[in-house]
This record gives sequence, C-alpha cells and structure tokens, in this order.
Amino acid sequence: MNRTTLLVCLLTAALLASCSSQSIQRKDGSSSARGFSVKELVKSDIDGVTEIHQQEILASLKALTLKLYRRNPNEWRKSGFASADEATDSLFKPLENWSLAQQKTLPWESILLDPWRADFSDDRVKALMNGLLVMHMAAFNHQTEFYLLTELDAQKLYNAARNTEAVAWKLSNARNAQGELTLLTNSMDIDGVANLSFEREFGKLIGIQDALAKIIEDKSNRAIRFGVVNLASMVFLPI
Repeated sequence: MNRTTLLVCLLTAALLASCSSQSIQRKDGSSSARGFSVKELVKSDIDGVTEIHQQEILASLKALTLKLYRRNPNEWRKSGFASADEATDSLFKPLENWSLAQQKTLPWESILLDPWRADFSDDRVKALMNGLLVMHMAAFNHQTEFYLLTELDAQKLYNAARNTEAVAWKLSNARNAQGELTLLTNSMDIDGVANLSFEREFGKLIGIQDALAKIIEDKSNRAIRFGVVNLASMVFLPI
C-alpha cells in the first residue's frame, strides 16, 4: 500500500468515525459535536481531551461572568454596556483570535486583586473575570489548539485550580466598609432556600482543571507539587 492510498484510508476512516458518533444535546440546545478536520490527524487522544477540557473551562468562566453581571448590574453599566450579555460577550470575544489578543499580556495576578480594593471604581466583574480568563489561558500556554508535539505543564493547571479556589473564597467573603458583600453571588429565596449556583459552577470549573492536571501529569510523568494559596494575603501560585 503506497502513501497516497494509506492517507486516503485514514481520512475515510476518520470521516466515518466522525459521522457515526452521536453528539450530546445540551439543555440550551447546543451540541458538543466537533467536525472532522485534517488537523485531527496530527493530534493524539490526549490532545483532543485537552481541547475539550479547555472548552469546558472557558464555558464555565463565561457562565460565571454572565451570572455575576446579572447579580451585579451596576458593574456592566460602569463599562458602558447595554446589558449583561453584551458585557460578557465583549470580554470573551478576544478568544476568537487569542494569539493576537492584547488581553493575554495583562498581569492577571494584580488584576485579580483589584476588585477587592475599596478605592476601585471600575467594573469589578470585568476585572475579576478578566484576571481569571488570562490566568487560565496562561495555564494552557495561551494556546487554543493542541498537537502531538504540544507540551503542557500539569503544575500550571493544578496551580490555576488552587488560585480559582482562592478567588471563589474571596468572592463569598469579601465585604465593603458597610459590611455588604463586594459582589453578590449565592442568595436565599423567599422561602429560605439557598441558591448555590455560583458555588456549583466554581466547583465544576475547579474539578475540570484538576482532572486535566492529573491527565497531563500521567502523560508527562512529571509529578505535581501540591500547594495552597494564602487566603489572607491572596498571594497566588505561579502559572
């Protein structure tokens, strides 16, 4: 069998596999199906898993941003947007061409400290979620596609999860001089039932990041060094 015939066979098999697989239909009507591309021929199974995990992480970050804007409408108004949805879309639009986005060069460590400053007058949700977005993308070396020769650092992925835990804790506990939460998140309804949707989304985000860190650790055979973030000082683990 010559090379041309072999390539045709591989392409045919890949196309058949992509056509036969069933996609997950989500509650919002979206589909998880990914179309076949020739690029898939230079990706390992782990590369595909990495891309799926990254997409889920970004989806969680976007969901959290929208939820925060809806709970704190004064924040998107500070940025001059017409709605929470518009403000959220603007923050994540640079992902369409992240390699050229100026956003990726922002110092995420200092940005994540800004929302809690008493003298901070800008959009706190934008600052918070911008910092988280840049940090998580930094953990992926600012890449959005992964191939056979791509190398990721499990330690960065693990550290990003711990930093996210610290941010989630701060979000639930930080208060202003009047004793009010700096940003509203979880709430109680009129019957006293707790709405913990923020907590669940953060838990999902952290779980995905930890699972991927374990996968990359196993692939690279480089052990993760366990660490925690000092919640009082908010000194983050390096990425």
